[in-house]
Amino acid sequence: MQHNMIRATATVAAMAALTWVGVSAQGRGRGAGAAAAAPAQPSKPAPRRDISGVWMKGAAPPGVRQFDGAAWTPGVEPPLSPWGLEKRRESKANNSGDFKLDETNDPVLTKCYPPGVPRVYFHPYPFEIVQTPTSVLQIFEYDHFLRRFWTDGRPIPADPELLWMGSSVGRWIDDTTFEVVTVGFNDKTWLDRSGTPHTDQLKVTERFQRLDFDRLVIDFTFEDPKALAKPWTTKGYFALKPDWELGEISCSGDYLSWPGA
Repeated sequence: MQHNMIRATATVAAMAALTWVGVSAQGRGRGAGAAAAAPAQPSKPAPRRDISGVWMKGAAPPGVRQFDGAAWTPGVEPPLSPWGLEKRRESKANNSGDFKLDETNDPVLTKCYPPGVPRVYFHPYPFEIVQTPTSVLQIFEYDHFLRRFWTDGRPIPADPELLWMGSSVGRWIDDTTFEVVTVGFNDKTWLDRSGTPHTDQLKVTERFQRLDFDRLVIDFTFEDPKALAKPWTTKGYFALKPDWELGEISCSGDYLSWPGA
């Protein structure tokens, strides 16, 4: 379905105005705005092999850097190959402040394309993890994008279909660490909000580690032999929101009419 350019631009303009400690659709009236706050009381220990729940980006420990704004490694350039550097020069990113909304060629802003993985984490809305006997589901509030991490013992696909969110296989490393390897991405998305490109050879490895009951850290590794000169690593910290339920946020911009949007 084609989306109106003005509507898409207005939508992302509103999204860009939100911060990681801002109001999420489902959080109004339930303590939204505390996404980056530390728990008031000491957290309980992490449950065994359980990362389920609604999670929102939270604060990193003092002195630890995590992805923020438009970049996975703020202040540090991504390790791009010569091809990647040349390709990035074609990008006109708005979220980084380099180009105005009427100048950008960001496919999320201009075409309402799915952000893909890993860029989907930059959208300032929560995600929910649901565990089943054969897979783990990751559901994002933004456009209700769904990822399924198969845990039934299947191998990483050798010749995967090229998808927006890729094909994922997961496994438990230990009682608190869950590893996900994702391949099979199309090349229509950016790795971040700054215009960093990738190819269909991209491989994303995520290690979800539950630090305690209330905190989750994800260590990311991005590998792409054509776009990156070496593996690119970063991390993000997330806070459990046990009283939250996912709302509905759409690139269509319909939610802009809600109070406080």
